[in-house]
Amino acid sequence: MALHAARKRKTRIVCISDTHNNTPKLPPGDVLIHAGDLTNQGSYDELERTVAWLEKAPFEVKIVVAGNHEVTLDEKFYEEKGSRWKWPAWQSPRGCKKLLQESETITYLENESTVVYLKKPTGPQTRFKVFGSPSTPGLGRWAFEYQEQDAERLWASIPTDTDVVVTHTPPKGHCDAATKDSRSGCPALIRRLAVVRPLLHVCGHIHEARGIDRVQWSPFRNDSLVESTEHWKDPGSGNKKLSLLDLTSKSGRSLGRPLGASVCATRQSESDSLRGGSGDQFGLPEIGVFQPDQHNLKSTSSLTEVALQESEASEWPEDSGVMEQRHDVVAPRAALQGDSGSQSRSLRYEETAVINAAFLGPRINGRTTGTNKPIVVDIELPVWMEDGCIDVQ
Repeated sequence: MALHAARKRKTRIVCISDTHNNTPKLPPGDVLIHAGDLTNQGSYDELERTVAWLEKAPFEVKIVVAGNHEVTLDEKFYEEKGSRWKWPAWQSPRGCKKLLQESETITYLENESTVVYLKKPTGPQTRFKVFGSPSTPGLGRWAFEYQEQDAERLWASIPTDTDVVVTHTPPKGHCDAATKDSRSGCPALIRRLAVVRPLLHVCGHIHEARGIDRVQWSPFRNDSLVESTEHWKDPGSGNKKLSLLDLTSKSGRSLGRPLGASVCATRQSESDSLRGGSGDQFGLPEIGVFQPDQHNLKSTSSLTEVALQESEASEWPEDSGVMEQRHDVVAPRAALQGDSGSQSRSLRYEETAVINAAFLGPRINGRTTGTNKPIVVDIELPVWMEDGCIDVQ
């Protein structure tokens, strides 16, 4: 079987989070990622307007997770505690979720993963595996919250071959610094990221922590998870430029550098089993996750201000463009759960870009203080099939 290196091509990913019923103009790109809090409390009307905005956005792929403010999308939570919010009428969690699940242009992820293939002839025709989760640490006052004892099990579901992780919560110690309360990111999540080592981790939730950390993972012989962190200086701050992170080889700051080999089989020797079972004319799986058919409902009115006036989340007690570098010790490597060993981790990436893409600024005295631009990431991803090549990690 003839082998050769997989070719990569620039792919533009536009990242945003915490829009809370806002529908801002988005810069063009190939992929849109929304990391949750699309609305203020997840009423049918709010979700319907937001889905309409997303569906009109000119991206080939749109990846969406919910956030703690999408109260109706967490059916069990809505049934038990939905009365805390003011609703114009009873809301159907299944009907609300159906808006996202049955959209022809949105890939809605809820603690699950999928492989995305960009297929447009005029696009990059690249591929990547993405995992998405709406979950945030908390004490059960908002949707999709989990308690500390459940964190390791939750994040163990992130597959080790994931290229892009999308979660509403940030990881502990990266893009998670709150200024108005004691909230912070999830320690179990940063430990899992140290095992998975994706190219990108897109998050939100803590508005004032919007930004990017370029995390260099420690060599396996070291005790700490993180060797160093570089902080991004937004080139779009105070001007009309894009808030751009250029990770292409042309920039001289390409990200990832897989430590293992990436190879392709020529078309003549390619196995049919590599093509996928229920694919389209290319013999590839459809983009997105299977969405079951569910009952639809008429829309209801939107919410009151209560959803944004309260604290966004009650976290667990605190456990005490230009990149600025610092050295970090986040957690001992012995604390890793579900670690498949240094041999499997050696095939992953050396670096991960952690991106908090919050659109709204922090809230002070119940009022939002400004907005942020979407964050645009240029990154090189493997071409999914070129002359019969399949990228293997």
